[in-house]
Amino acid sequence: MAMRQTPLTCSGHTRPVVDLAFSGITPYGYFLISACKDGKPMLRQGDTGDWMGTFLGHKGAVWGATLNKEATKAATAAADFTAKVWDAVTGDEVLTLAHKHIVKSVNFTQDSNCLLTGGNDKVLRIYDLSKPEAEPQEIAGHTSAIKKALWCNNDQQILSAAEDKTIRLWDKNTKEAVKTLSFDASVSSMEYIPDGEILVITYGRTIAFYKAHSLDLIKTVDAPASIHSASLHPEKDLFVAGGDDFKLYKYDYTTREEMESYKGHFGPIHCLRFSPDGELYASGSEDGTLRLWQTAVGKTYGLWKCVLPVSISQNKNVKICTLYF
Repeated sequence: MAMRQTPLTCSGHTRPVVDLAFSGITPYGYFLISACKDGKPMLRQGDTGDWMGTFLGHKGAVWGATLNKEATKAATAAADFTAKVWDAVTGDEVLTLAHKHIVKSVNFTQDSNCLLTGGNDKVLRIYDLSKPEAEPQEIAGHTSAIKKALWCNNDQQILSAAEDKTIRLWDKNTKEAVKTLSFDASVSSMEYIPDGEILVITYGRTIAFYKAHSLDLIKTVDAPASIHSASLHPEKDLFVAGGDDFKLYKYDYTTREEMESYKGHFGPIHCLRFSPDGELYASGSEDGTLRLWQTAVGKTYGLWKCVLPVSISQNKNVKICTLYF
């Protein structure tokens, strides 16, 4: 029997949620950080959405946020022309990195020692966090604002997406572009999957999958509406996407067929990511909320409990999935 999605709604933000990221799985579970135009990035327990803290210090909209794998460090990118590094355990600000324009993207290396930033000044910067006083390495080449920048290939290469309708693959050491992809629309999101080296991008109504090392196309899927974000499940058997029509779409990765779609937000969906264990995915919206969705509806996980009501216990095919708070 098909079961209805019952998402967990995470409130607290007062303006649109524009970016989110999960940590890796730690001895204390995994964690979720959100970036919002209210200028107050928030940290939550990943499997329940429970609020753990707010990083206070930015003086403008926060456009990007990330956690390192161990969930000990956070980084944020903001409209106040800064990127900040935070102690994710205490909430204390560790570093403020001044830029020349709005910062849109932050990403740690696997060892958390370096931070990659990108933004409206069209320049990629690499900061050595062990030498905060040192000038960052700079990589120029984009002709419009950088929307997303990610480490790939064991931190030896960089992927960047910009409003110049290109994605570029850079060599970290030579600072030269290895390959450039051009599109007929600005790329709205980019996700890098290290396991399998897959790049997931969205532009217009298209969700596209590329080999990250070569930027060779694997496949594309066209959605019914303009898509702002997509995420591939860790097992690579399905992916989810969301955008302008307030809907979430789930697709079979192999066949490209739509499995289901449903509404839950009251505004366009700006960001979407699977949890590191693949049990849920989180969405952030123009409506100012984060929502957590079960990958396998009806499974007991986090705050979702699958129960069999006494009144219908004779019908073995009926289940109800309830949220416990």
